[in-house]
Amino acid sequence: MDPVLSNTALGISAAVIVISFAAVGSALGCGTAACAAVGAWKRNYVQGRPASMMLLTFVGAPLSQTIYAMIMMTMLKGRITDPEEFPIRICIGIFGGLAQMFSAIYQGKAGAGGCVAYAESNQGFANYLMVLGIVETCAIFALVFSLMALPEAKAVADAAAAAVPAVK
Repeated sequence: MDPVLSNTALGISAAVIVISFAAVGSALGCGTAACAAVGAWKRNYVQGRPASMMLLTFVGAPLSQTIYAMIMMTMLKGRITDPEEFPIRICIGIFGGLAQMFSAIYQGKAGAGGCVAYAESNQGFANYLMVLGIVETCAIFALVFSLMALPEAKAVADAAAAAVPAVK
């Protein structure tokens, strides 16, 4: 296989990994919060109260992790000019994607709690959003720290290459 094509494929695989993990997490997180929102709306209808569409905020919150992963994906999918850079990029893709995934899953769980609490009390919306923001911060940290590691990828690959004697 052509080395340029091979290196490009390796870069794309790291990008696919990060977006895939994040999308799975967003789907699970949104699904969890959506179940709680539907149950809260049903309870409100049974009690003769209007259903608050503000619960959709809690349902949609885990989608942001997929957007963060899309940013990471864009940074990871570039052609790798040095094959020794691949392990670093794939690690960033795997662990950055897992961080986004777990953040989305737990944000969905927190959103589900917010749905139930707000539907029952019709109070505390800002408090529940703050909790979601704290969970969101983990995803933002993962994004920023992953991107900070990318410029170092070339330096780490060079150092590793210098440390290992050339095989002929």
